[in-house]
Amino acid sequence: MRTGEPLPSMGDVLSLLDTGRWHWDTATGLVMVDEVAARLLGLPAEETTLTEPQVRSRLHPADWNEIVGVVQLAVAEGTLAEVRIRIMDDQGQVVRVVRSRSKPAFDPLRKAYLLTGTLQEVTEPTPGTPAARRAVIGDWRRSREAFLLDAGRALAEARSTREVLRVAANLAMPGFSPDGFALFGVAGDQLTIIGHHGHEPGAESPFHMPLNTPYPAAEVIRTGRAVYLSSPEQYKARYPLTWPLAEQFGRQSWAFLPLVVSGRTMGAWMAAFAHPVAFTPDERSVLTTVARMLAQALSRAGTAENERALTDGLQRSMLPKLGPQRIPGMSVAARYVPTGGGLQVGGDWYDVIPLPSGRFALVIGDVQGHDVQAAGIMGQLRIALRAYASEGHRPDAVLSRASRFLYGIGESDPYELRFATCLYIAVDPGNGVLEVARAGHPDPAVRTPDATVLTRPTAGGLPLGIDPDADYPTTRIVLEPGETLLVCTDGLIETGGHDLDTGWQRLRGILEHHRGGLEELADALVQAVHGPSSHHTTGPLIDRREDDIALLLLSRQGYDRDSEQEPAGPSVRRTMLTVEQAEPERISEARRHLRELLHDWCSPDQVDSAVLLLSEMLTNVLVHTDTDALLVAEVIAGREGRRMRIEVTDAGDDLPHRRSPGELASSGRGLLLIELLAHTWGVDPRGKGKSIWFELHEPHEPHDPRTPHQPAAVPDTAARARGGPSR
Repeated sequence: MRTGEPLPSMGDVLSLLDTGRWHWDTATGLVMVDEVAARLLGLPAEETTLTEPQVRSRLHPADWNEIVGVVQLAVAEGTLAEVRIRIMDDQGQVVRVVRSRSKPAFDPLRKAYLLTGTLQEVTEPTPGTPAARRAVIGDWRRSREAFLLDAGRALAEARSTREVLRVAANLAMPGFSPDGFALFGVAGDQLTIIGHHGHEPGAESPFHMPLNTPYPAAEVIRTGRAVYLSSPEQYKARYPLTWPLAEQFGRQSWAFLPLVVSGRTMGAWMAAFAHPVAFTPDERSVLTTVARMLAQALSRAGTAENERALTDGLQRSMLPKLGPQRIPGMSVAARYVPTGGGLQVGGDWYDVIPLPSGRFALVIGDVQGHDVQAAGIMGQLRIALRAYASEGHRPDAVLSRASRFLYGIGESDPYELRFATCLYIAVDPGNGVLEVARAGHPDPAVRTPDATVLTRPTAGGLPLGIDPDADYPTTRIVLEPGETLLVCTDGLIETGGHDLDTGWQRLRGILEHHRGGLEELADALVQAVHGPSSHHTTGPLIDRREDDIALLLLSRQGYDRDSEQEPAGPSVRRTMLTVEQAEPERISEARRHLRELLHDWCSPDQVDSAVLLLSEMLTNVLVHTDTDALLVAEVIAGREGRRMRIEVTDAGDDLPHRRSPGELASSGRGLLLIELLAHTWGVDPRGKGKSIWFELHEPHEPHDPRTPHQPAAVPDTAARARGGPSR
């Protein structure tokens, strides 16, 4: 070409370069191609107008979907849309690979895309070369799709900002994984760092930068447009003032993308690479998709954290601050864990109330529901209970008044009708006597010094607020030195898909095997049902984790084993239970209670014998007298081994007598069974009533040849059966 001659037309230049032209209007669905573009598509080399289905039939199906995504990304970022496309023949074989470049525009009136671009054949890169990574075809695409699915699932499951950061740090993008990232936020007119990964230890120092600073992340937040820097030279030329901040990390490429939620830019995500990245449209598409998922995850996590903070703050503002409880001879530990999601404020509470008599009261309860109203009623009920207790009322009177108070709230406003379970315990620190009144709440449990866990059945009434005239009988329990009392709401028992039975079994294992102080035990109980280990101890039901957890631990100090004041004598494990005439069903509770006491007894036959004899003794009291039965069961460990002593006391005057029942008789075999199965037994008259007891000695070995069916000397037992003195 001579100087001064006109330049050749664009069509001639593109024809010489074997580059075709095309135009696509998505509103009409027509694609116009020139001769070269038609030939590259496998059609006759002539200008023609094609429909979208005609063009789509010549392309690989996955590449058509890729074109749509790249076009939308280019319009959003205001960049070129570049994509590699596989051209297929009629037999579905790839005949060539072409590269398409276009500048898309969006017409908001017609709601359509307008694209004019070029089409040029390209050769596949040689495997092993730096350019061998295919942007839109082959296994890389399948890996990318799998990566996005996995990243989306992980980010959707993140429930806190810390979890989002952990997921972001482990993102392994196929082919171009970043080796460092930073999440930027906005505080007023300042740029802050939410979190980062892949920087030296000093990078976590406080970071604040004005948004008008010439820094990529600040520009992204100001404009809402991504910034891609493929080389250090490009970074230094574009942002010379802040280049030293990035230079020290030795990275080669950077991508800064906006974090947009509901049309608002809430921050920026920086992905830094140790190797050069060209940031092809397909790579930009992956980064943009990840940025959108990160923004959604951070928004959800922030909302959830704010709600949890509000829930926790509201709930804890209504709970007492225990601090160091100065209770002579006793220690108290408490925990509260809000486990509901969102604004599901729970109605669980606990309290420790000093009483006018010098004693103190433990209170734990659960108001129906998981909302702000339940928390408000809980606060009112807690104040009412504290007021009634401070007046010096007994436990039954405190709960009766509280029930009437709660019933009155629902009566005045039917929309606020709620009930509440509650356990009230008046504690005498001097002698360890506990007076328990229960309103529909789970029974307490006691751990003995030898780590035996016993549930303590107590008399109870209806939940508070149901019947204004409900009665709440009191049960007396003695907390022996070294024993620990556990009271809790049903959240501690049932969290993790458990029912009352399986939940107690899980807690029993923690109580029996824990070694440590009271505070450590409280933490262990919470971790067992709500910590990471709880996912390995789920129950038979669906794990909803919607109920709050509240627990109180009361421990009575035991004897110091290093002290010279330790009392001499055998160690005793003891439990007591009252079976009233009107409650014969409690005989089954007594049998279960005895099995819990004998959980480590080496002879199952002796345990079965003891349960059988206990059932006979309690039944005899209820059938042949008009009084209640008091059970006292002990396991006594001495130098010669362990022995169990089971004693049932009643106020009846008639002493039992041995009889010789006939073959068809329905009674009269109780003393015969005791004589056959017990090692020693007897009947002791009391000032009013009597006490019948028996003992079984644990064999030294589980297979000791001496069986529990070996009776003691018959003359001795016969004398005791007649009311003689016991030995």
